Amino acid sequence: MFLLCSLFISLFLFRIFGRQGLYIVIVSGVVLANIQVIKLVDIFGFTATLGNILYGSVFFATDVLNEIYGKKEARKGVMLGFAAMVTAVVYMQFALVIKPSPLEEAQRVHDSLSMIFSVLPRIVFASIIAYLFSQLHDVWAYQFWRKLTSGKYLWLRNNASTFVSQFIDSIIFTFVAFWGVYEFSIWIQIVLTTYVFKWIVAAVDTPFLYAARSMARSSRSSDAANGKKKV
Repeated sequence: MFLLCSLFISLFLFRIFGRQGLYIVIVSGVVLANIQVIKLVDIFGFTATLGNILYGSVFFATDVLNEIYGKKEARKGVMLGFAAMVTAVVYMQFALVIKPSPLEEAQRVHDSLSMIFSVLPRIVFASIIAYLFSQLHDVWAYQFWRKLTSGKYLWLRNNASTFVSQFIDSIIFTFVAFWGVYEFSIWIQIVLTTYVFKWIVAAVDTPFLYAARSMARSSRSSDAANGKKKV
């Protein structure tokens, strides 16, 4: 339900705001996924990080940008996500340094923020490295498969580019973020489940990518028709 919800929201934002809506998906998805990734959950008996599902919407948004607007706009989305990550961690470190009010409730809130965001620098450092390598590869691979298939088989370039990119992201991120933090058996579970769930997200988002392309074509046809009427 969370996966479907995130993809429907991404599609809705694209429908309302166009490419700016996709930038919203990337920026919000990157920031929130790096907070949610701290939370471990059990899914089908395996340990996984919660941020995997939301992070998948970032790859979806990047692929839509790549498909409809080209490599330049997709790379712009990647760099916006990168800037959002760095900005968020800097702002929150300032927030933790500032002394809270002596009121008990204020101290409780400060302690809660510290519990979450004191580990954020390591998470963000891991995420930045994994994000840049995987997303830039995804943008390149998507165009590679598009040229190789002469623009056919949208499902193939979407999945072929994302599957490899998600593997790169999973290995780099889990190693930098969690190596030495958890026991090896737990770490291996996180690596495997992280990739498997991202793979599932990539497969599930394929119909949504077709829907986004259809929306874009419909919008362009409508704009062309309106232009002819004005002439």
